[in-house]
Amino acid sequence: MEREDRAPVGTFYAPGAWRERAELDEGAAHHAQVKRLAVGDIVRLSSGDGRRAVGAIVVLLKRRLVVEIDTASREDVPAPARVDLWVPIGDRDRMLMLAEKSVELGVSSLRPVVYGRSRSVAARGEGDSFREKLRLRMIGALEQCGSAWLPELHRDGTLEVSLAADAASREGDRLLLDAEGESIGEVMHALDVPVRIALGPEGGLEEEERAQFIRAGWRTVSLGGNVLRFETAGIAALAIVRSHLR
Repeated sequence: MEREDRAPVGTFYAPGAWRERAELDEGAAHHAQVKRLAVGDIVRLSSGDGRRAVGAIVVLLKRRLVVEIDTASREDVPAPARVDLWVPIGDRDRMLMLAEKSVELGVSSLRPVVYGRSRSVAARGEGDSFREKLRLRMIGALEQCGSAWLPELHRDGTLEVSLAADAASREGDRLLLDAEGESIGEVMHALDVPVRIALGPEGGLEEEERAQFIRAGWRTVSLGGNVLRFETAGIAALAIVRSHLR
């Protein structure tokens, strides 16, 4: 068909089972209208759980978007090597930006952690309403970069709760970003997956928090001599780790 030779003009998050058609929600219809798409335009669909396909818009109304799928274009995209990021509860805008860039870098999950110094941040991102904002920002990033995988987003938890949830798994490497740790470049040649990366909050970890990580088997690694904001540190660490794991 003619549409098979045309490049997609956008990507839409479309969870759930697909057959010949996919019906998207009101948000997707609004997005299509903002992008000035029309019936007949070719778009890419991403399920967020590893499936992608290309199709043509056949219905575009104010609250409804329907895409007819080119069945020959369906693909199952293997999940990348698992990398989980533990992000501090902190400034809302910085958390949103980090969530967006983490999706682009292929993170597998985000786990927001409440640290002692998280509570001193006035405009901190926490709770169910902010979690929904994070999720929407991550979906937007998935659509922008065309990924087939939407990371899992855990609920907020204290460090104790987060470490307890992780305790059952003995596989992989756990990296705590810390200025006093060994160079992150020195550990890249022998990483085991899954990899967890933890970032401290604005103002840094308290000594007991750092000790809790170490008792739980985390190794401290450094990104260099400068003090980085948590979102900068998260992006840098993810990029380094992902470039080695693919």
